[in-house]
Amino acid sequence: MWTTAKAPSLAEMEAMAHDIFGRLPKTFRALCEGLIIRVDDFPTDEVIDDMQAQSEFDLLGLFHGIGLPQQSQDDVARLPNLIWLYRRPILDYWAEHDETLGHVVRHVLIHEIGHHFGLSDADMGEIEAATD
Repeated sequence: MWTTAKAPSLAEMEAMAHDIFGRLPKTFRALCEGLIIRVDDFPTDEVIDDMQAQSEFDLLGLFHGIGLPQQSQDDVARLPNLIWLYRRPILDYWAEHDETLGHVVRHVLIHEIGHHFGLSDADMGEIEAATD
């Protein structure tokens, strides 16, 4: 089995993320209108520096934009909100844990959508702890 297995390409992982997003509750997706999901192998050097990451493997995903609570109808035209998923760090995490790749991608995607909703990492940690 392992002699023919291969990691998903950027396009395959992006398709997986969009499929996972499409299966989230409709009311949840409605709040994400205009949100763009992209996959890249690694974060840029600028992102690594901005996030004070130790290596390019430290970030599995990133929300880039203005969260819903900070948005205003009076805002001038702005770029759409983006969620970046980083393929190689996600694959590395997956290889080291006992979870399916789809579960890892779903978790990272929902975490980054949480930032779109204006939640902090601490907020999301509390929510996850309360559901355990």
